[in-house]
Amino acid sequence: MTDTESSSRVDARIADIGGWRGATLARLRGLIREADPQVVETIKWQKPTNPGGVPTWEHDGILCTGEVYKAYVKLTFAHGAALPDPAGLFNAGFGGGTRRAIDIREGGMVEAEAFKALIKAAVAHNTGRKR
Repeated sequence: MTDTESSSRVDARIADIGGWRGATLARLRGLIREADPQVVETIKWQKPTNPGGVPTWEHDGILCTGEVYKAYVKLTFAHGAALPDPAGLFNAGFGGGTRRAIDIREGGMVEAEAFKALIKAAVAHNTGRKR
């Protein structure tokens, strides 16, 4: 599958979500793409209980996933525990030793520059691990 086809699948998934959750995920997606123009978008983990799958952003491994729930949108960073978060964006997922997440409720949004810095840190982490 080409990058364009993968991005089209993410487009379709966000459109299917719709409402404030789709708009929030679309805004976050835009920030991810601004922070890392080389990011690869995919849809993972399609199954009968989640036929649309989970939008996933990768660069030398998974950076983060975008999940939607009834009351919030969750961006889970695969190696969030290893990333600097001076703005304190992570507000979920502290129980595990590796992942961290940002839960965004209706009407909320992350500070754009702090979020882009977190994406760049995730790219640097993945790139460093690959070496």
